[in-house]
Amino acid sequence: MSLLDGRLDEAPTIKLLDCTLRDGSYAVDFQLDEGFVTNLLTRLNDIPVAKVEVGHGIGLEAERSGIKACNIDHYRWAEIATATLTDKPWGMFAQPEFTRLSTVEDLSGRGMSFIRIGMEPDRVPEHLDYLRRATELCGEVYLNLMKSSATPVRQLVRLLDGLSPDVAGVYVVDSYGAMLPADVQTYVSAVRQDFPVVGFHGHDNLGMANINSLTALQAGATIVDATLDGIGRGSGNAAIESLAGALKILGSDLFDYAELAKLAAYCRANMVALPEDRTMQVLGAVIGIHSGFFPLVEELAGEYHTDPARLMETAVRIADHSPRQDDFRTAAHQISA
Repeated sequence: MSLLDGRLDEAPTIKLLDCTLRDGSYAVDFQLDEGFVTNLLTRLNDIPVAKVEVGHGIGLEAERSGIKACNIDHYRWAEIATATLTDKPWGMFAQPEFTRLSTVEDLSGRGMSFIRIGMEPDRVPEHLDYLRRATELCGEVYLNLMKSSATPVRQLVRLLDGLSPDVAGVYVVDSYGAMLPADVQTYVSAVRQDFPVVGFHGHDNLGMANINSLTALQAGATIVDATLDGIGRGSGNAAIESLAGALKILGSDLFDYAELAKLAAYCRANMVALPEDRTMQVLGAVIGIHSGFFPLVEELAGEYHTDPARLMETAVRIADHSPRQDDFRTAAHQISA
């Protein structure tokens, strides 16, 4: 596919994954009306979107880590998704820290056909066995490389050594919403050299999620994530109706952009997002801080009477990869010393 000259040469290989009811659940504090969920999934079933992801935004069994539970538990998600998505596969997100493989196996038996396992690139070597075992329990397992841009691309590729060939695909994930099209081109192309199926998951902190998703397809990705109305964590995700519209202009109406636009309006009316701090979203993108740390940054900045940006920048300098909780506390102590 060439986006630069307006052609769409590989249309049959392009897939969109709708994660409105997974990533979008962040925006509504993981609380969703079952009637709305059932109706949305029923309507998505008739649209040519390849896959639909549902469940807790942070991942299957996130409540085991102390995170607020979704009001719809994973067994109920399985019931609803199996009943409504009769013509397309549905799946969930997982993290090794709290998602038990026994639960993955259980849900696979209840109709879940794919699982996406998220972790930072430097954590991949220690979780190779978890990933391998997951492939034995679920039909399709994707590795989502969270905070991809925090790891230099050559190092990121090396960290994938030993990954089971049974993994269905590898995702480049712009968790900070910080990547520019050139970055997406570089990361997707590099991963594509070793893995035939590469996906892209973008966030919109700097307003780049849609163009980055199109760039990922140009670079060789075959599947990209998006949400209706772009609803999602922080500044949100790529908007699936916009991507479908752009792909229509580039070639053909692969995904029924008009119906997706109607569903986006339906979501806008029924998923009222919680207010977000726009300043922190932009700072997080530019400096390289995941939004999950924003409350901690604001707490420490207040306690140590420092500017959040200075605290974030100091934590990034301290961290080996992407900053973690202890790095922010160390940064606060350094600033106050």
